Amino acid sequence: MATLLNLLPLIVVFVIFYFMLIRPQKKQQQKHQEMLNNLKIGDYVITIGGIKGVITKIRDNEVKLRVATGVEMEFLKSAVARLDPKHEKEEEEK
Repeated sequence: MATLLNLLPLIVVFVIFYFMLIRPQKKQQQKHQEMLNNLKIGDYVITIGGIKGVITKIRDNEVKLRVATGVEMEFLKSAVARLDPKHEKEEEEK
């Protein structure tokens, strides 16, 4: 019984750690993966490097972005950080 009481604070700390750090991170990763799976041609995105562009081609795990007139770059899908909120609002208004 004394051993269980000694382990109780450690268990409580682990449970708090799980609900404060691990669970929210997993939800965020799941949300990001869902966003990557729903990418489509014409979406405006921002990469993890801060490059903004519009998707012109999508393959299995790669996307091609038009970053300027006549300039296209290929990225791994995992390099797409998020949709560009500026253009996302414009599409919602249409």
